[in-house]
Amino acid sequence: MSNYTLKNKQDVEDFVRGVTFMGTGGGGDPELGLDFLVKALEEGYKLNWVDISEINEEEWVAMPFYMGSIAPISEENLKKLKEMGLGEPTVERPLIKAVQELEKYKQIKLGALIAGELGGSNTPAPLDTAARLNKVLIDGDFAGRAVPELIQATPCVKNKSICPLVMCDLWGNVNIIENTINFGMVEEYGRSIVTVTNQMTGNIGFLMKVKELKEVMISGTLTDSYIIGKTIREARKAAGQDPVEKVVEVIEGHLLFKGTVTGREFEDKKGFMFGTHVFEGVDEFQGHTFKIWFKNENHITWLDDKPYVCSPDIVTVVALEDCEPITNTYLKVGQQVAIIGKPHIKYRDKGDVNLLSPKHFGFDIEWKPMEQLL
Repeated sequence: MSNYTLKNKQDVEDFVRGVTFMGTGGGGDPELGLDFLVKALEEGYKLNWVDISEINEEEWVAMPFYMGSIAPISEENLKKLKEMGLGEPTVERPLIKAVQELEKYKQIKLGALIAGELGGSNTPAPLDTAARLNKVLIDGDFAGRAVPELIQATPCVKNKSICPLVMCDLWGNVNIIENTINFGMVEEYGRSIVTVTNQMTGNIGFLMKVKELKEVMISGTLTDSYIIGKTIREARKAAGQDPVEKVVEVIEGHLLFKGTVTGREFEDKKGFMFGTHVFEGVDEFQGHTFKIWFKNENHITWLDDKPYVCSPDIVTVVALEDCEPITNTYLKVGQQVAIIGKPHIKYRDKGDVNLLSPKHFGFDIEWKPMEQLL
């Protein structure tokens, strides 16, 4: 069984590093996730997750999550917020308010929570929320990585309704989407609310019983992420060990590229960060180029201008020196990086590959499993 408790700051750092790695360039800000969990630890809250087998099947469970672009906030947006009378945020933890509003709206008590995806803040935030509300967090999520769209979550494949969806922004404004005719409309309504402020909203949805959850969740992902983060830290300290090589071995992945970031273009549009990063090869990849297109997370890659590894398989950019994962918010021109790939077998089993394939994002590229390409 995959139960674990984060006992100290080192455990927290390992966990945040691991979920950031699995966030594939998105999944929220790891600095925020680290801040959440370190504060919770200092304030005496128990940070743990449990295997779903330990929870009564009749308990209510739901998914707290953030929605919004991961792009840096612009001066134009700061001006817009000021014009709307929105100064400094007044709600530090909108996920907690979202949980409370859902329970009030449905007149129920949630017995457990589950993270919607893996990422630097989008997994720590549900863990912090569960701890502060004295609820159980389940070892698993709905993507096994980070994904940009609600329709890409595994419950959508099984046609589980996300509604009622409760949304709370950083200033305490609350919206409840009671029902929609399809998942696409949930996405459109949700994104339209996010774009009012262009800041993350705290939300909760996919209300169901634990017995239903077993059909759709990808299990064990919190424990797996913690192991990845711990592996990177320990490899840094081991004499003569390359943390990049070690983590590739542990995750049964592949080193896709080593290079220097030479190009970075992005735009903040419709509540997403869209963009492209370009890399020039170093070491054994000297003379080659690599390109990644992202929509919050990394989805499409090209090696020497030919289509290469694509989502749902995992593509993560890490610092070449110490294997620290770097999100698309913080990647900078001039950084030396390694690009690591991992076949995402768990999503292929539980999700719909077409929802994360290149054609879903508008690219005329046939998706092929990473192991075939390599």
